[in-house]
Amino acid sequence: MPERTDFSALIAGHTTVIEMINSGGTGLPVLIHLLDVAQSALGAAGTAFVEFAPTGGRVIAATGAAEWAVGHPVPADDPATVCLLSGARVRQARTDECTGGLSGALAERGLRRMVVSRAEVGGLTVGSLHVLYPDGADRLDAEQHAVVGYVASCIAHMYGDQTGLPVHGDGPVVAALADGLAVVDRDGHVRLWNPAAARVTGRPTDQALNRPLPFPLPPSGRVLDHRLPDGRWLKITSGELPGPGTLRVVTFRDITDQQRRDHDRDLFVAVTSHELRTPVTVIKGYADTLTDHWESLTETDRRQAARVIGQRANELARLVDRLLSSAAEAGPGDDPPAPYDLGDALRTAAADLPAELRRRLVLSLPADLPKALGHRPSLATMLTELCTNAGKYSAPDSPVEITAGADGSTVFFQVGDRGVGIPPEHVERAFDRFWQGESGDRRRYPGAGLGLYLVRRIVEQQNGWVSLRPRAGGGTVAEVRLPRG
Repeated sequence: MPERTDFSALIAGHTTVIEMINSGGTGLPVLIHLLDVAQSALGAAGTAFVEFAPTGGRVIAATGAAEWAVGHPVPADDPATVCLLSGARVRQARTDECTGGLSGALAERGLRRMVVSRAEVGGLTVGSLHVLYPDGADRLDAEQHAVVGYVASCIAHMYGDQTGLPVHGDGPVVAALADGLAVVDRDGHVRLWNPAAARVTGRPTDQALNRPLPFPLPPSGRVLDHRLPDGRWLKITSGELPGPGTLRVVTFRDITDQQRRDHDRDLFVAVTSHELRTPVTVIKGYADTLTDHWESLTETDRRQAARVIGQRANELARLVDRLLSSAAEAGPGDDPPAPYDLGDALRTAAADLPAELRRRLVLSLPADLPKALGHRPSLATMLTELCTNAGKYSAPDSPVEITAGADGSTVFFQVGDRGVGIPPEHVERAFDRFWQGESGDRRRYPGAGLGLYLVRRIVEQQNGWVSLRPRAGGGTVAEVRLPRG
């Protein structure tokens, strides 16, 4: 690494970032460019940014030697995660001192030193910036630590503006950023009332200060769900502030929209009825035609009708399987993972794809591809869903490319297309259940919005991860990484 930070590169790169923002740039493209700037200025081997939510985190952007980590989950109960979310905001650590998880994967690739800084908005950790170095690198000095903290603060500012970040646009991070915050005295009177508190409760600051809370105060460390007179629900927590006095800090958020079970059930029924109706209608129509007009149809017409019935029946079977798997939260099964020949499994699964997809496949699989560790039967589901997506969002005569490779600890395969592509701000939301994009253009494509959701669930239950990214030259690349056998 350089003896000192390259401040000229830092300033020039950050100027470009500001110009991108001023020109309307948002979200992941700006974040990735900022990571590139940090990597170059600090002489690092790579950088990564983890976005956090109450349920854990995920690598949403990475550069250099860490680019492979995009999409990698960071569980909330990982000891490294717990350590990261407490203590000094900027620190230096060794990845090989943390076993398993993302830290272990970094160490296996020789990235054994890192400087980490939390990105915080109003005291809330929204993510962490990781600047990575190979083993043998010297410790960074205070000046360089300050640069890492500064870049993390810039990222936090992007979250505070909520322009393209967080990538989970309707997820818990946004809800956390919208938390109401109050400080009350021993008599229960409000001494501090933040803007989010006014938004959540509908009570302006001047009507809240020096008055009792408009809801019950739970005991310190407890959580209370409370219904407001207007029918909305709040989740309320409280704790004692350190120092003299008996001040209490209270946080609360609107959880009315978390009637998600009812919503998901209604949405599931709606999606099921809508998606099943089309293939059933087509099958019935062609079957009735064959039954009522068999004698008047030519042999060619009969074969065409039978071909359409078969094609639609296959679509129906896949859709039913997908819906049932989603409803049951199905994974790869309870059998322990085992090594299997990934190349052979990919070829076998590709041969079972629908004929219209098989004609478009371009397989490029190395002969010496290492074995994967996981559940071989689930690979067919992964490949079917990814190839179906690739075919759906690209021209009928364009190729769907399947490639594979390996590194020191993972084996991976990619499915690439040359279709409409995916905006960077949608690469994570695409894995949400029932999500199908918001633009009118996307509505031209049928589907239940379950395929990628199932793929991620299956892959992560096998200690792997899956990610999407725009393809250079147009289109999308989906990448699945699994442990080596």
